[in-house]
Amino acid sequence: CGQYCPVSLAEKGELIDCSVTPSLEFAAEFQGRYYKMASQEELEKFLSRPEVFVSSLASHPLPPPHMLPKKLTAAEALFPVKAEMQGYCPVTYLDGKQRYEALVPGNIEYAAQYQDKVYIFESEEKLQKFMRLPEKYWNLKLPHKLPPKKEPMLLTTLPLAGYLEQGVATSLIKALHEVGSLKPKFPFLSVKETALVFVSFHLKAHNPRSSEPVRQMYRKKLLQFVEHCQLIPYLGTAMGPYKEPRDRPPGLDDKLQTFFSLKGTRPTFV
Repeated sequence: CGQYCPVSLAEKGELIDCSVTPSLEFAAEFQGRYYKMASQEELEKFLSRPEVFVSSLASHPLPPPHMLPKKLTAAEALFPVKAEMQGYCPVTYLDGKQRYEALVPGNIEYAAQYQDKVYIFESEEKLQKFMRLPEKYWNLKLPHKLPPKKEPMLLTTLPLAGYLEQGVATSLIKALHEVGSLKPKFPFLSVKETALVFVSFHLKAHNPRSSEPVRQMYRKKLLQFVEHCQLIPYLGTAMGPYKEPRDRPPGLDDKLQTFFSLKGTRPTFV
């Protein structure tokens, strides 16, 4: 049986390759030949009735070497034979009841050759399934309607709406949520201008493509901007009838001075 488990082959028709484990823990000798089993359970079955699994009584004899599946490297799968099923994973397709949704492209890293044909699979798990039961998966037919081919596309080639959706949607949603929650108003700027400046600072402060020092710089600018926006509600609450300086709340004069110093200025982004 080479290094295939005779018990799994006879009972389930599965080609369990035991060569992946060098251990002889589940090996047995019978009539001068050695056999490797997949597990303790298969070993016990073999020892109880070995002739059933290795004689002409076996329901699934081992196919000849040229009829056994063979794993391929990515380079072997690319040349010289084209993959069957146009590169779709046969295991995913059949296990998915041959539905349109089960047409999943394979990964060239998981490839096998069987009956002089090359197949590629979605994952290592699907490849192992094929290696165990190649007869079940090898001769499938694709439907006439296939999913459109997925081709790589540069982000910069998308229209503006698509570029924003794919490139900055998450960051923009977070920024808009923040500005909607805080409702800031910068002294001497309109509500619209304030919101636009806040969103700009927020995007720059959380830009994953910027270096950490740059993000840190804009986080400080954003914090200072929010502090200046808080001057209006503070002064609106703290100010009332005229009071002597000694009777005013601590820090009121400093905040009032900061408020008037912002007149005619605009937040800087550099």
